[in-house]
Amino acid sequence: MSFIFCECLWLEELDISNFDTSKVKYMNNIFNKCHSLKKINISNFNTKNVNNMSYMFCECSELKELNISNFNTINTIDMSYMFNECSSLKELNISNFNTDNVTNMEYMFCECSSLKELNLSNFNTNNV
Repeated sequence: MSFIFCECLWLEELDISNFDTSKVKYMNNIFNKCHSLKKINISNFNTKNVNNMSYMFCECSELKELNISNFNTINTIDMSYMFNECSSLKELNISNFNTDNVTNMEYMFCECSSLKELNLSNFNTNNV
């Protein structure tokens, strides 16, 4: 699924909750540079087998909310730039993220200037 919606500059809403992602390994850059994206429904994404989530929401600067509470990140190794420049995100619940296998978190939250709070207490950074 890498780069599937990358640089869809004028896309404002997207509902892909019906996608079967159970076998997907690469979700890097899926929504990268979707500057106008305001609403996205990925509530049924199965991310159990995903190992690369880098740049996933990078530069989604109009995105105000993002429900990724169902993400299973047990097999993810790269989260670099995942939320980079998501400057309109006010909150982000990543408390369920398992980061035991993650080796790269470079610029993960860089320029998330509207985030008021971020709970990283469950993050294991031993392999980063």
